[in-house]
Amino acid sequence: MERRLTGSANNAMIRKRYRREARFKAYTITALFVAFGIIAAFFTDIIGQGHSAFWRTEVQVTLDYNERAERIGRFALAEDMREIVSRGAVRSIPLEIRNNPELAGIQREIWAPAYSRIDQYRKGNEALSPELAAQVEQLEREGRIRTTFNWAFFTSGDSKLPELAGIFSAAVGSLMVLAVTLAFAFPIGVMAAIYLEEFAPDNKLTQAIEVNINNLAAVPSIIFGLLGLAVFINTFGVPRSSALVGGLTLGLMTLPIIIISTRAALRSVPDPIRLGGFAMGCSRWQVVRDHVMPLSLPGILTGTIIGLAQAMGETAPLIIVGMIAYIPEAPSSIFESATVLPAQVFTWASEPRKAFVEKTGAGIMVLLAILLTLNATAVLLRRKFERRW
Repeated sequence: MERRLTGSANNAMIRKRYRREARFKAYTITALFVAFGIIAAFFTDIIGQGHSAFWRTEVQVTLDYNERAERIGRFALAEDMREIVSRGAVRSIPLEIRNNPELAGIQREIWAPAYSRIDQYRKGNEALSPELAAQVEQLEREGRIRTTFNWAFFTSGDSKLPELAGIFSAAVGSLMVLAVTLAFAFPIGVMAAIYLEEFAPDNKLTQAIEVNINNLAAVPSIIFGLLGLAVFINTFGVPRSSALVGGLTLGLMTLPIIIISTRAALRSVPDPIRLGGFAMGCSRWQVVRDHVMPLSLPGILTGTIIGLAQAMGETAPLIIVGMIAYIPEAPSSIFESATVLPAQVFTWASEPRKAFVEKTGAGIMVLLAILLTLNATAVLLRRKFERRW
């Protein structure tokens, strides 16, 4: 006997409502899959372009420290190898001979980096002339050419020669910039948040300050670059392109994030904790210092790390203050010219050569790894130390 729907299940409007609910659920699931698909496509493209930069081609050559090489290092190579081996591998030979005269007249074998076009040919990304391709294949048969891990990518600074370009100077610059950002924004942001949340009276002035802080968190980052240019460089004379001006500029951008996250962490501490401290005769400062701050510290650290991660990935404000310069050597102080990883990636992305395309992808992979590590650290700190009330 056929069952018939009764009651509310037989109501046409209710059935229509259920169908709408099912459609909406399908839309949300589709949106979720689309989002994951876009993320997967992004990572696939970046890894596909950049993974080969972690490997490079090296050639076994004999260096002849002759009289001509003492003046021009290129002549230390046999003529048939000058289109194979990067000139960066021999440009320091004149200086070596001047510093070590006993090298004159000797020969030695080394594994030297190949030109980027040779490297790209062996990776299947570029074509060579038939003569040069035949020479590379001959070296392959003789065992005088090999592929090795590209340690120079992590230990060398920027270079006009893509086979020698690395991220070391940019990484050092990024660390210096983040150190200045943390030293500038963390104490000011935390103290400002403590005052606004725990001590400031609720009046029109503090309300206006709170509104402006919330608005600053949404201001485009390039505006902070213009502010850093006007205040730190033009007014206070901070060296242009230095890690100091970059860190101060990013500190301005990070301040609202730290203030907002710190206030949220302070607000999450239940009022009975404060009232218990007052009942024991503590002053407001003692309550904040001994009770509220220790309990809110995980949230404060989490917000700070997330703010630093955002600053780590910024490029626009640093371009305004001149941190897009060509920096082959790592800076030794915060007052010297420096660049950062996002600016380095931006510079490589503007280069037309295929070798710089893979360098760009590799730089993005390193930057993403750092950002994901910072965000994962923030999540772990919150989970480990957070207390639920």
